[in-house]
Amino acid sequence: MPNLIRLYITQTAIGFVVAAAFVAMLLWFNVANLWHLVTHDPAGPLAVLLLWVFNGIVFSGVQFGISVMRMAEPDDTPRGGGSAPERASLDYATIPVRADEGRRQR
Repeated sequence: MPNLIRLYITQTAIGFVVAAAFVAMLLWFNVANLWHLVTHDPAGPLAVLLLWVFNGIVFSGVQFGISVMRMAEPDDTPRGGGSAPERASLDYATIPVRADEGRRQR
């Protein structure tokens, strides 16, 4: 199996485990009275399953993105900005502006 596929499957499994812990904490701490809603409704197990699956998709995507970004090699090349460029001598001149005119009427 290619390394990238193995990495994706591993990170997806980790994401779904984290999502299961997240949903369990939501139910345990009874956020927004979720435990009562789930246990007193016939569609409660389906709601918990969907909550776990959708959070698993999000968490596994984040987990895979983080693992891919951590694979980058360190960049040791200089990025510039070492010394300030020499500025050409600028002659600033005042520009007269008439201030006696009022605002234009629409």
